[in-house]
Amino acid sequence: MAQDVGLDLVEVSPNAVPPVCKIQDFGKIKYEEKKKQHASKKKQHVVKVKEVRFRPHIDVHDLDTKINQGRKFLLEGSKLKVTVMFRGREMSRQDLGHDLMDRVEEMLEDIAVIEKRNGLEGRRMSNMFIAK
Repeated sequence: MAQDVGLDLVEVSPNAVPPVCKIQDFGKIKYEEKKKQHASKKKQHVVKVKEVRFRPHIDVHDLDTKINQGRKFLLEGSKLKVTVMFRGREMSRQDLGHDLMDRVEEMLEDIAVIEKRNGLEGRRMSNMFIAK
């Protein structure tokens, strides 16, 4: 019957007794499934993580510039990872890194909260901020 009409015999539910089949265009079914998958992907929201890196001896103006860039990332809906990188002998002055992180937290407190404090991992100290 399916060949006479120019369509395909499609098995709808193979576990039923007896198995249920329909006479349909198989290409159309595959197309509709692909459309459903595309629509479901469209509804998903992928959270991006943007990173701003600092050194312990950063100048005030450079800090302001990078914080403004971080604000822009947060307002766009991304998460912000703030990283302080230590090189060489700077590891002996980790208190400067902690002070810098505190200043960054104060500067961003009006639009963001800390989601995760990572502390020191190797030569990097980082915090994750998320918009309020």
